[in-house]
Amino acid sequence: MTRPANVFAGPYVDRSAHLRKNRAWLEAAIADAGALVVPVWRGKHLVEQTPDRLSAALLCRETLGTFELESAEPIYLGQFRDHSCFAIEIGTDTPPRPTAAADYRDLRLLGGALPADEAGLLAYARGMVLWRGRHRYCGTCGAPTRSDSAGHVMICTNPDCGAQHFPRVDPAIIVLVADETDERALLGRQASWPAGRYSTIAGFVEPGESLEDAVAREVFEETGTAVRDVRYHSSQPWPFPSSLMLGFEARAAAQQQPRPDDELEDVCWFTRADIASGHPALPTPTSISFRLIEDWYGRGASRPLRDEPGARLWDLKRR
Repeated sequence: MTRPANVFAGPYVDRSAHLRKNRAWLEAAIADAGALVVPVWRGKHLVEQTPDRLSAALLCRETLGTFELESAEPIYLGQFRDHSCFAIEIGTDTPPRPTAAADYRDLRLLGGALPADEAGLLAYARGMVLWRGRHRYCGTCGAPTRSDSAGHVMICTNPDCGAQHFPRVDPAIIVLVADETDERALLGRQASWPAGRYSTIAGFVEPGESLEDAVAREVFEETGTAVRDVRYHSSQPWPFPSSLMLGFEARAAAQQQPRPDDELEDVCWFTRADIASGHPALPTPTSISFRLIEDWYGRGASRPLRDEPGARLWDLKRR
């Protein structure tokens, strides 16, 4: 059976990378009345809320003509719904709003409520804008950089350096650890999280380390638990700011009593009955963490996790 894509993941944009160096084509595309623009303002996206749905508010280039932009060159994202699509960072204190129902909101909180293709497009735009903002200066010599290839390369302006900097993502593993009987899941919480909320174990991959080795190391470092049978689950772009979450499942090697490290306030085993009764509170359904918990829960429950009336699910209407 084909596994549905995680939120923000999916081939919704034809990236058309071969067009990024075609200056004449890009100038014509951004001037075209049919071009779409994804405005990004202080890391937030413009969305429109109606009684029926939440959707991305995609603008035309003319709408942005009077607004101060953070960079002269828009970032070409590709073809979206048969239109050329660009990301533009807004630099004014008052960003454009085409309607009274439109506002700039945090994609992390509302991605799951958007149409899947729009959520993926906004995540792509956010990641590119944030990457470019963090590479205004050369990491090799410190000189200013300039944008090239439709915003997909930052080139050092120092003629003695000329280093080219490309978009990067930080690989991070995230894992649902089950006990030997598959009846309990190992979840932890950070002290800064809302009261009662727990999540799966996660951490960044280090240089010279395989993904499987990163899973075993992170779980042991954060919980004192040794794992085996590490299996890939799925992945998720997570542009907050620039991660690629690589999801796994694993089994605890033996009966073990977990203990938290200095990153976690608490870590413990939870049964499906615990989760169904509302303890713990779960991460947002936008995240791959929730997806891992949901899939594990569904292997041994009579009904889906989202249908459990007592489960404490993230409520987007309250955010």
